[in-house]
Amino acid sequence: MSRKEITRKIMESGAVAVVRLPDADKLLKAAAALRLGGLEAIEITMTTPGALQAISRLAGEGFFVGVGSVLDGATARRAVEAGARYVVSPVYKKEIIEAAHAGEVPALPGAFSPTEIQQAFEAGADIVKVFPANISGMAFFKAVLAPMPHLRLMPTGGVTVENAGEWIRAGACAVGVGSALLNKEIIARGEWELLTRRARELCDNIKVARAKG
Repeated sequence: MSRKEITRKIMESGAVAVVRLPDADKLLKAAAALRLGGLEAIEITMTTPGALQAISRLAGEGFFVGVGSVLDGATARRAVEAGARYVVSPVYKKEIIEAAHAGEVPALPGAFSPTEIQQAFEAGADIVKVFPANISGMAFFKAVLAPMPHLRLMPTGGVTVENAGEWIRAGACAVGVGSALLNKEIIARGEWELLTRRARELCDNIKVARAKG
């Protein structure tokens, strides 16, 4: 799958699940539950213990897995070698974009201000992760996209199962969802069916938002 095809798949899926779980078995079960609910894109953050091994395991199981919380090019390269299909960062650094592209996968760097977002785009970002989105808000998305409609923006931070559709209507090409979806109590209790239902609700809210335009 080419870089463009992977980028298109992320946007078509509409959501990326940001996963930070220390237990490898629970991580695999959570990923399976999310996929069963229709949410394919799973981002394993580098703050997860054994992140590269988890990425390799999920990739081997056929998951559409990426890496998150990447802070340098070397980490991006190692993650791609482990099987990451896309590279997400909370910051904008050109070396991360270059490392991802060298591995033929999309780069989703983080940015906050309009200038930073545009700089990331000009450096080759396939999608710009707006982070922390709960600080900027949906009105910010609309304001930025008005003069710069060429941008592909993905909010992370402040996105919930319930408001994901609102972010899409505000102009997001996809959303990043972490603890609001992967609730610690749900994970601790192993309520995988509930996680699947929440993933399905998230995907349904995104589909409804897109249908309404």
